[in-house]
Amino acid sequence: MTNRNAFPEHSALIVAEQSRRDSRQRRSVASFLPELNQLERLLLDAPERFRARTLHHVEVEDMTLPLYRVDVGSSDPDAPALVLVGGVHGLERIGTQVVIAWLESLSERLRWDENLASLLDRVRVVALPLLNPGGMYLNQRSNPNGVDLMRNAPIEAQGKITFLLGGQRISPRLPWYTGDALENGMEPENRALESVIEEAVSGHSFGLSLDCHSGFGWQDQIWFPYAYRRRPMRRIASVMALKLLWERTYPHHNYVFEPQSTHYVTHGDLWDYFYKRVNRHRNTTFIPLTLELGSWRWIKKRPRQLFSIQGLFNPLVPHRHERVLRGHLMLIDFLLSATAHYRNWVPTAEQEPLLRQAAIMQWYRQTHS
Repeated sequence: MTNRNAFPEHSALIVAEQSRRDSRQRRSVASFLPELNQLERLLLDAPERFRARTLHHVEVEDMTLPLYRVDVGSSDPDAPALVLVGGVHGLERIGTQVVIAWLESLSERLRWDENLASLLDRVRVVALPLLNPGGMYLNQRSNPNGVDLMRNAPIEAQGKITFLLGGQRISPRLPWYTGDALENGMEPENRALESVIEEAVSGHSFGLSLDCHSGFGWQDQIWFPYAYRRRPMRRIASVMALKLLWERTYPHHNYVFEPQSTHYVTHGDLWDYFYKRVNRHRNTTFIPLTLELGSWRWIKKRPRQLFSIQGLFNPLVPHRHERVLRGHLMLIDFLLSATAHYRNWVPTAEQEPLLRQAAIMQWYRQTHS
């Protein structure tokens, strides 16, 4: 048996080098990835109902960055699930910050809000606040392999796509590179997310997801599938029912509900892929939503942001940043309650035809004319 103390000097050198490496990593993460520090501080101080684990480690430069999964609420695997995702694109830090802000609010409320604790007994929350830590550390849209995670699913667009924007396989040096998921599988970050969807949503009664992004536009938009074709998804009636529920509950909201294909068609859309996989189960209803924060408003109020890559996608003025973080708490709270009480609003077989027709008239009139 090898004596571990046989080489004390070498052991000391190894420990010292590891300590220096860890110290460099901590300083580097604090400088370039404060969102990860914020998430880890939250998890250290969160109530016992918060459960966290690492799904994957991302290697970038000389760093190892964790991809965290955070679970809150019911441990019943058949409970309806709300999945929250942020940081798919490394430049869009505000998406991660919105998810963390809601988790911070949830953590504090669980210390005193018995109604919230009771609600969480009947619903699961699964959050991946920072899906692309390597891309965010490198301050780039793609992951460290140069792949746009939102274009990386094994699904092909139908019809004409916008050059580059709809996904390209020319080079990872160009934006919107899809990778080669059809032959080699999705990127590790997306496989980690897929494992969450398969475990928490697929085959269960109900699931809803919100993926938080920053996108060009004057208004905050809530997108839903499809992105790969300009035709309604099979369960569009459920999306219309959720939209109407939101509008009746909060009639003065400022979101625009639309299918993503209203704006452009893409290859490899992640949520199209998950939606089609999960909803093959007849007894499962899964509604994936994407929150696209309208960044043009921030640029209009502060045109200097055009000269900063961060300014194109994130509010840089402190009071606007704080307004964005608190502005979407109500939406996520609503989605949590809607998930827990889905049986009270998901349309029945008798209600579906009317709601589907209403959805087609609102969003697909041109494609069905």
